[in-house]
Amino acid sequence: MESLSYQIGIGNLLASEALPGALPQGRNSPQRCPLGLYAELLSGSAFTAARATNQRSWMYRRLPSVRAGAFAAYAQPRWCPLEPAPRSAPAPWRWSPLPIAGEHDFVDGLVQYAQAGDPDAHSGMAALLYSATRSMQQRALLNADAEMLIVPQQGSLRLQTELGWLAVEPGEIALIPRGLAFRVELDGPQGGHRGYVCENYGAAFRLPELGPIGSNGLANARDFLAPQAAFDAGPAQAYELLRKQGGQLWRSEQAHSPFNVVAWHGTLYPLKYDTRRFNTIGTVSFDHPDPSIFTVLTSPSDTPGWANVDFVIFPPRWMVAEDTFRPPWYHRNVMSEFMGLVLGQYDAKPQGFQPGGASLHNAFVPHGPDSDAFDGATKTELAPHKLDNTLAFMFETRWRLQPSRFALEGGLLDAQYADCWASLADSFKN
Repeated sequence: MESLSYQIGIGNLLASEALPGALPQGRNSPQRCPLGLYAELLSGSAFTAARATNQRSWMYRRLPSVRAGAFAAYAQPRWCPLEPAPRSAPAPWRWSPLPIAGEHDFVDGLVQYAQAGDPDAHSGMAALLYSATRSMQQRALLNADAEMLIVPQQGSLRLQTELGWLAVEPGEIALIPRGLAFRVELDGPQGGHRGYVCENYGAAFRLPELGPIGSNGLANARDFLAPQAAFDAGPAQAYELLRKQGGQLWRSEQAHSPFNVVAWHGTLYPLKYDTRRFNTIGTVSFDHPDPSIFTVLTSPSDTPGWANVDFVIFPPRWMVAEDTFRPPWYHRNVMSEFMGLVLGQYDAKPQGFQPGGASLHNAFVPHGPDSDAFDGATKTELAPHKLDNTLAFMFETRWRLQPSRFALEGGLLDAQYADCWASLADSFKN
């Protein structure tokens, strides 16, 4: 497939036109738009939101979004369960990799593992996995409930959005704004694609504040890429539009493609980011720092410092701490931690936690290195070494996540997970 070009930056005001002269100059909604287009505003925040957090984009399109058919319910029970899951015990949870079986696209391959909050209250999140064996054909998804953070684990994707194309591969992420239509093409051989998704019901993801780190470090704004305008040319073709709203999926049919935006400008747009460009910060003396230093994006809540959800990565990095237990410590956290593994091994769980699998440690559920990791970390001779060929991540939230019925009963739950700590011995010497 053809290579794509991008615009640069997160939080910038960007502008793009697929055809010269398609973007109005000097005004947002002229009496007659260039090239016979329609002006349409997409607002991702309230009109009166502060400038720093105000998100909106003007689109100039062949037909406005009001040209849509009637909606009917669409069943996808693994993503949008019709019945609530049973209440779960305050235990550590771990799942084997999600199998990739049968013919299905991205939408029909989404599986909810855990959820908290309420999209109608703009609070909370859901953690999902996806698999896909074919591209979405003549169908698009619009999630009115949530921003969607997509983390490919196996197989590359090409995302067609209303504002243009993004190409993402394992090691990269994509961020689709709430309310923006998109579809997913599988890049490369059709089949064998899998990854993770965070549905963010709360405030839009943004870069975390750096505090004493200074003006540089972690994820740099210039490494986020936004699409150039692109549209479906040629005669109109029928499309199926799937819309998620109020926790349910709905479908409609329309006689034209929703990807008909010829030009756009604004501050609300999809993004991609390559985690290999993350400027990892770590100790150069002693102790394992708090994992908050690995935060890529944050969705703040109404309590400063207590995020609705953080997206945190554990990328390749040098380990140099002296007289220190280098893996993450044993922990009971007020936050809930949903983890996934894109590639390699996670240093606190060298066995059992597999790429394409997941784990969940809810608020105050004890967790930490397994017995093998503890034994190795306490007996090894400490020398600088690079933790390489690995990428784990975490959706960390202030809310207690409720595992779904699929997560509890779908056959992937590791019932012996807690046994990984069973051989930790009481070595106290008085």
